[in-house]
Amino acid sequence: MTEETLAPRRLAAILAADVVGYSRLMSSNEEGTLATLKRHRVEFFDPTIAKYEGRIFKVMGDGFLVEFSSVIYAVRCAAEIQRGMVDRNHDTPEDRQIKFRIGITLGDIIVDGDDFYGDGVNIAARLEGIAGPGGIACSAIVREQVGNKIDLQFVDHGEQTVKNIIQPIRVYLVNWSDAPAAVEIRLAGGEARPRSGKPSVAVLPFDNMSNDPEQDYFSDGITEDIITDLSKVSELFVLNRNTVFTYKGKAIHVERVSKELGVAYVVEGSVRKAGNRVRINAQLIDGATGGHLWAERYDGDISDIFALQDEITFKIVSALKVQLLPSESEAIQQTPTGDMEAYNLCLQGRKQLNRHNKEYYSIARALFAKAADLDPNLAAAYAGMADCDSYSFLVRKDPETLQSMLDNSAKAIQLDSKSAGAHASHGLALWGAGRLTEAEHAYLTALQLDANLYEANFFYGRYCRATNDLVQAARLFERAAEVNPADYKSVGLLQGVYELIGMQEAAFGAGRRCVERVKRELKERPDNTIAAMHAAMALAAMGEKDAVPEFLDMALIPGQSEPSLLFNAACVHSRLGNLDAALDLLEEIHPQIPVADQAWTAQDPDLRPLHGHPRFIALIQDIPRGF
Repeated sequence: MTEETLAPRRLAAILAADVVGYSRLMSSNEEGTLATLKRHRVEFFDPTIAKYEGRIFKVMGDGFLVEFSSVIYAVRCAAEIQRGMVDRNHDTPEDRQIKFRIGITLGDIIVDGDDFYGDGVNIAARLEGIAGPGGIACSAIVREQVGNKIDLQFVDHGEQTVKNIIQPIRVYLVNWSDAPAAVEIRLAGGEARPRSGKPSVAVLPFDNMSNDPEQDYFSDGITEDIITDLSKVSELFVLNRNTVFTYKGKAIHVERVSKELGVAYVVEGSVRKAGNRVRINAQLIDGATGGHLWAERYDGDISDIFALQDEITFKIVSALKVQLLPSESEAIQQTPTGDMEAYNLCLQGRKQLNRHNKEYYSIARALFAKAADLDPNLAAAYAGMADCDSYSFLVRKDPETLQSMLDNSAKAIQLDSKSAGAHASHGLALWGAGRLTEAEHAYLTALQLDANLYEANFFYGRYCRATNDLVQAARLFERAAEVNPADYKSVGLLQGVYELIGMQEAAFGAGRRCVERVKRELKERPDNTIAAMHAAMALAAMGEKDAVPEFLDMALIPGQSEPSLLFNAACVHSRLGNLDAALDLLEEIHPQIPVADQAWTAQDPDLRPLHGHPRFIALIQDIPRGF
């Protein structure tokens, strides 16, 4: 090739940006989304790029490619855009906000008129996908060029293998916030539960006063139903089921419990069920003084149970002098079913489901299914089956469970669109099916309906972790761990998220919390292999290798074939340096797990020792990068 025919080349800083969740935003409100994006571009995005002497050389719907002559200018521009968008989104609902994710690199580009090509452009686009909503990711060469010239923090995200780029790329996440680590995450042991100015209430588990301990499910169900009804009152702050049930079976000192839970009022009670008759005692207590504000006894037939629960709820609301909206009163008085046997089966199913052990999910599901057979219009029965399917799917990853979860959660939503649990399960099903924008919408709907729902926080946290929105994932996992103090899964996943963010001390703390919670869980259920595996992973990540085999042996019982456990075992082997063992497991089970889970493999910090290994590169090369 002669010198005259050489394609023009030059070195340039390339910034790639796109809008997070653009398809979801467009499907929800096409005209509004286009108008909002255009306004942001005209008023802010394009002028900011011009301010730093950048040039937009390609627009692809919601995506932009920008050239800068200076790496410093490119990074400063990106940080200003992300800071500015926070302010511009301030008064916009979360699910309607325009958020950008940005990737930056410095590379050799091929000039073709007004367009550019080459690895520099491709790498910038891949970095954008790693950045996460509101985030900035850059290559190592950008980090080196910037040095200490800009007052920004760069968090080493490790080497990442990305599609169509042969060599792994070392990635840095840019902290553009003024606060250290760009995270407003309340760590365990931090400030007390935030007060909203509303009266705050904890409904403690009602005692089972029946002679039969097997009737525990009934008193637990009454407690949960009263919590659910009180949560419908917008002027009350009501603690969720997982938090208050940590006090079940314990001697209660109301003033101490009130202080521990950060609430002003406590509801206590008892239930006695004999044949078709039921007696409920309930009392509302001032947490500061221990004084009784209201107390009453209710006797009735089992067929009157919903009316009795409604009356208790209304009396509590009245005693607290809280305004009840007409729509809230109507929602409380809605009767879920006229079939008391179906209701009874749902209560039994919830009891089994709340054990949160894989052996009980099938038992719970059978009870919910029988309830649905008795009353095909009972939303709680379908929501219960969807919940069982959700937790089973996280372990088994099988397509049959995924389809069942989709069908049952959709049916529950059809029957009761206000069921936060059904929306959360539907989100997990959509995520497993690779329908990411629909999944996020379902999660946001669930949180809007019940911000304290454990499943909504936990499932959405997994989604945000997989889509690289790590700060949001950390917030959600912390919230899930708070609302369910016995939960070891959220803190286990938090460990890896904090490690990716660069918060090593927080990662170690999360790992320690995980191990402590697992030990408590194994005292009650020593056969819980999932819990044992979480402890093995946490200890391996903390470098406490001598303690790992005890828990790994408990988790990997002979004949173990569940994909999630084997994937996690590969993570442990990777941390321990057993690379061939880790790769053998990954190659065996990777084809069996959903694409959304496969995509996490490339960035899982547990698997960093495998990065660069030819077998690992081959494993992840064909994973779709729809994140």
